[in-house]
Amino acid sequence: MASGSLGMGFKVGHWTDRDGATGCTVVLPPQGNVASCDIRGSSPGSRELAALHPDRRLTEIHAVLLTGGSAYGLAAADGVMAWLEKRGVGYATPVALVPIVPAAVIFDLGSGRAGARPGPPEGRAACEAATEGPVATGRVGAGTGATVGKYGGFEHAAPGGLGMATARSGGLEVAALAVVNAVGDVVAPDGTVLAGASAPGDLRMRPEPPEKPSFNTVLVVVALRGNLDKRDVRWVAARGTDGITTAIRPAHTRYDGDVVIAIAAPSDRAQEPGDIDTLGELATEAVAGAVRAGVTP
Repeated sequence: MASGSLGMGFKVGHWTDRDGATGCTVVLPPQGNVASCDIRGSSPGSRELAALHPDRRLTEIHAVLLTGGSAYGLAAADGVMAWLEKRGVGYATPVALVPIVPAAVIFDLGSGRAGARPGPPEGRAACEAATEGPVATGRVGAGTGATVGKYGGFEHAAPGGLGMATARSGGLEVAALAVVNAVGDVVAPDGTVLAGASAPGDLRMRPEPPEKPSFNTVLVVVALRGNLDKRDVRWVAARGTDGITTAIRPAHTRYDGDVVIAIAAPSDRAQEPGDIDTLGELATEAVAGAVRAGVTP
């Protein structure tokens, strides 16, 4: 099992159920961050993502939950909120502290026991495990029950997983964490398949898959430092989505619910004109690397 970290003050923690083939992963960002997201595919499962739209007033979030268990797994966000509230972290209202915890799920119920689903205790456990240092990657946390290469049917799938990668250029740095649970195959930069379907023939050339593939979605957190506004962070999230398109064939199908959440931690260095374009390129590179790392032992 490999390991990785996002760095830049971002903490990551996992809770893993190997017997049930599911789990959840929490990302705790630095204070004062600005967050937004990009959603592709037709089948996302999520909570609090609407607040990340650039037209919404909210800018800062307090945690991100990525989880297995399909929509049932969203209950783990309650545990994350309770953990943050106990530590005085959240959005201060006149009557209570309200942590903002966007959450997104993968469908992994067919990988192990369908009744094994992360809930509030598991969300709290992932928070307790969170660290800025290296954490396990691969078949761990939200990637425990992930699979890829399902266009020919679930019986032809290959293991997916959770990966991290970082891209740097000229003093700028973008890191990504990806939970890889796609319909498509994960491919190397030269187009060779790193993990994919064992079904014969090129299924991507068929007008319809032999059966309606399910159990899919790629979830990504993009982390960076930069004094960006919410619309710029949304743009970086979209460039992160390009990394999914680069590393998975086919990507963003009707059977996927891909979500990329981008979070910009505050920086003491002002961004120069044009830096946003470099950050976008780095986001594409980091996400593609994280996707590939998620299926690489």
